[in-house]
Amino acid sequence: MSNLVNDADLTSSLDCPVVEGKRQVQHVAPRTADVGGIPVNRVLPSRQRRLIGAWCFLDHAGPAVFKGGASGLRVGPHPHIGLQTFTWMIEGEVLHRDSLGNEQVIRPGQVNLMTAGRGISHTEESVPGETHLHAAQLWIALPEAQRCTDPRFDHYPQLPQWREEDFELTLLTGEFAGHRAPTLAFSPLVGLDLRATTARSLTLPLREDFEYGLLPLESELAIEGERFSVNELAYLGRGRSQVDLELPEGGRAILVGGEPLGEEILIWWNFVGHSKAEIIEAQRDWEVGSKRFGDIPEFQGERLMPPPLPWRA
Repeated sequence: MSNLVNDADLTSSLDCPVVEGKRQVQHVAPRTADVGGIPVNRVLPSRQRRLIGAWCFLDHAGPAVFKGGASGLRVGPHPHIGLQTFTWMIEGEVLHRDSLGNEQVIRPGQVNLMTAGRGISHTEESVPGETHLHAAQLWIALPEAQRCTDPRFDHYPQLPQWREEDFELTLLTGEFAGHRAPTLAFSPLVGLDLRATTARSLTLPLREDFEYGLLPLESELAIEGERFSVNELAYLGRGRSQVDLELPEGGRAILVGGEPLGEEILIWWNFVGHSKAEIIEAQRDWEVGSKRFGDIPEFQGERLMPPPLPWRA
């Protein structure tokens, strides 16, 4: 019997089925995309899984090495609404600029968090001379009540870190195992980076009211004996009090979870909305150069433009 769970009825289900007394894990395959000249593996959103809590987007960028004078990551001005962009840097340095006037280099072990709210634009580019990039780029959907909050940018150079057995753990957001991250959140969430210094197993405590996903970033991992390759998302669902995992020496994974959002959201291009009308308005405002999204005069390059809307106004 295969433990692979990809059935269509699991796309929106929060509870993985129990078969012969064992709760199953859904395998979510990545697809490749290009972001600013860097190949990425995208696991959220997908046909198999759209949300994990309020996490609505997950790209694994790299590890990449820039050779032969390549400039690295370069993403021109583009807008966002209704979300937070969440960047966890593992290797390399990237410069963030936004329409509020913020400029911030993010370095390994740090998080950049941009709250788009009613509207913001930003750019991202590797710093001059940087030859590496390895990061996780995520989006968090804002609940409907906060979707039009004021835009802001927050940088977190220090996050809770601790060792458990032969694992190094960094809490990126939320609360876990008695630790609390300072990261701004608008809904109950958790994000945790795990790195094994030797080949070991570890039992992670979980909240039964949260749904969770685990993504291997470096080397495969095993969840209760079931193997997951790099960039293959393991959707754990909710209703678990713990999970047993194994990582080889040097293995790394990211755990994301949260209370189910319980709201229907739409994602189009760089916009997250609770209605088609919101997204249509945002796209038109960007296309005509509305002051809503400001500008970034320090960036030398063209604004990114969206494809045609898939809906009629």
